[in-house]
Amino acid sequence: MTISIIVAIAQNHAIGKDNKLLWHLPNDLKYFKTKTSGHTVIMGRKTFDSVGKPLPKRRNIVITRQQIKIDGCEVVSSLEDALALCQTEDEVFIVGGAEIYRQAMAVTDRIYVTIIHQDFDGDTYFPEIEQSIWKETEREDHQPDEKNKLPYSFITLERR
Repeated sequence: MTISIIVAIAQNHAIGKDNKLLWHLPNDLKYFKTKTSGHTVIMGRKTFDSVGKPLPKRRNIVITRQQIKIDGCEVVSSLEDALALCQTEDEVFIVGGAEIYRQAMAVTDRIYVTIIHQDFDGDTYFPEIEQSIWKETEREDHQPDEKNKLPYSFITLERR
């Protein structure tokens, strides 16, 4: 099983504020959908709350300490429990938020990161990506256009 993180971050590693995204990039949403469709997505409860519903065409696993049921999702109490449910899968995606990303960094094999080439004022940040641990294997740079107002890059990193 390949454990992949998928995340969009600002240059200063900001990923959100007030449980919302900091930018609107339709191409990044399309990229996320293309990469994760047909796979399992693992997220924290606050990330689930910000999305508002299970992501279609994906198995949704939500990590929370609360004893709750969420329609259309499997609910577990830890990242370890979530990954244990996915042993037979070829690739699973960690989709946030910051605390789940932090826990997952040590066991992640691949990171799909969209870097927005601008700093943002956030209250939630992605952990530092250690260059000694990760190597860039793919990169697509994009300039702003009518629909995507910011410059960004899709980058794939593999654990060295």
